[in-house]
Amino acid sequence: MPTQKKSLLTKFLFWKTKHVGHRNFVYILSIAVGLIAGLGTVILKNTTHFIQHLMETKVVSSYHHPFYFLFPLAGLTLTYLVKKYVVRQEFGHGIPSTLRAIAKKKGIMKPFQMFSALLTAPLTVGFGGSVGLEGPTVSTAAAISSNISRVLHTNQSTRTLLIGCAAAGAISCIFKAPIAAIVFAIEVFSLDLTLVSLLPLLISSLSGVLLSYFFYGKDTILPFHLVDEFTLSQVPFFIIFGILSALTSIYFTKIYAYFHDFFHDIKSPIKRLLIGGTGLGIIVFFIPPLYGEGFEVINNMVTGNFQEVVTNNFMHIDITNNWAIIALLIGLVLFKVIATSLTFGAGGIGGIFSPSLFMGSVLGLGFARCVNTLDLFRIHLSESNFTLVGMAGVLGGVLQAPLTAVFLIAEITGGYKLFIPLMITVAICFAVTKYFLPYSVYSMALARQGDLITHDKDQAVLTLMNIENLIETKFVKVRPNMTLGELVHNAVVKSNRNIFPVISERSGRIVGIILLDDIRPIMFDQTLYDEVVARDVMQAPPEIIDLNQDRMKDIMKKFQDSSAWNLPVVRDDKYIGFISKSKLLTAYRRQLINFTS
Repeated sequence: MPTQKKSLLTKFLFWKTKHVGHRNFVYILSIAVGLIAGLGTVILKNTTHFIQHLMETKVVSSYHHPFYFLFPLAGLTLTYLVKKYVVRQEFGHGIPSTLRAIAKKKGIMKPFQMFSALLTAPLTVGFGGSVGLEGPTVSTAAAISSNISRVLHTNQSTRTLLIGCAAAGAISCIFKAPIAAIVFAIEVFSLDLTLVSLLPLLISSLSGVLLSYFFYGKDTILPFHLVDEFTLSQVPFFIIFGILSALTSIYFTKIYAYFHDFFHDIKSPIKRLLIGGTGLGIIVFFIPPLYGEGFEVINNMVTGNFQEVVTNNFMHIDITNNWAIIALLIGLVLFKVIATSLTFGAGGIGGIFSPSLFMGSVLGLGFARCVNTLDLFRIHLSESNFTLVGMAGVLGGVLQAPLTAVFLIAEITGGYKLFIPLMITVAICFAVTKYFLPYSVYSMALARQGDLITHDKDQAVLTLMNIENLIETKFVKVRPNMTLGELVHNAVVKSNRNIFPVISERSGRIVGIILLDDIRPIMFDQTLYDEVVARDVMQAPPEIIDLNQDRMKDIMKKFQDSSAWNLPVVRDDKYIGFISKSKLLTAYRRQLINFTS
């Protein structure tokens, strides 16, 4: 049976090459990928919302506070059990794991990644985990796209493009925002904006949004009707708000990174589960609006129904007092990222899209309410408009994807008349955030390891290159105490290379190198064969490549600074082999051709 399947696949691939052509085949695949991504999105959303509906209507509505504490811990426990006994694989968070696959694994993702998030994300979010569904949706679609590409034997550049198409289809289906989905794929996955890449992204995004209309009709995730028009007198307030959004984005990233490192140092998954789950339960017990994704809260704020947001507060604050409302909104901003970080730290699966939108919307409402309450400038700010603009500002700062933020909020709300304030706020927020934080939440872990792909083509090509494939090991090793005679007869005669690594017998470390030019003047003088040893003629390597520390960019710089043609390679201080400049440049040229094809 396997032979027959392989034969059918081979026949299909031959037929495709002969009758369809590569570019047309990519267009067909982009349709399929967009539809599959959209279908995965529908399954993930419906499963999660079913669990949420079941919990909130059957249990929480009757026993409000106790179950707000217990449900998140229960959901995280179920997520842990599914990961350990069903998936049986460790897997990272959605978009960062996809970026890592593109950067270091040629876009190849494991088969279990096609369903792992579908099983775990609904349990995390449905039971109250304070994260979103966008990351798991994108990673699921990307994994399906990657495995389809692998089965059909597409090259690396096509596989990467189809992963971007999957992301575009997923985001388009979630938010009904096809343009923002295309921009997201280009900004976050660092795809080149060319006609070759744009058309497949457009097709996938269109497929995703059509599928969303098929299942959900005209319903939008954030229904909005513009009431207050933008005026020129509001520009200074949007500038100030852009700076405030940047500070919030920096706060989000710093707190997220702190908790990530904190939980990373805890080796026991049970301890992480108990600490994170208990902490999350306490927070949502006292602050119920932080339960789950938070889109219901965002909708209430956008429509001006903020009483629903602040009514359930454990301190029973008078919600007719504007300053009390502002204080509660500040608390939501401060504690949302903590709740999100605890969810991730405890082992939950989700995304940061929704938390960013949540914090931005609360920040915008709080800022507008504060200015209106002070009434220092005799101007009334639209609370709904600032709620929307705040979503774009914080999202653009946290993701460091400004165009995605602008188009996403404009599309999902139909608020195209707010383009100018959106652009002002997001531009300022992005510029300030980028100055203090060079990398986003998605990319900071990859950037620390030098594995991040950006729109810098040279840097991207270097990142995609595999160092291990460049190492040459067929060099004759010599000992420091080897005599010149032994060196000539056992190394020079038996090798076709002109460089010899001198290796310590005890430690296996490289202590020097001998070039053929170093011994050529004396190698025929037999009177020196027993008097001269390798230690006397060896020299220190101009540079050493350490696989534990050096990335391809560092290696290129070492070749440039040393002017060497061969450099030794070590791992854990042990000699492995050499990398030659000629092989390195050949591999770079080949990767550049693949990357830009």
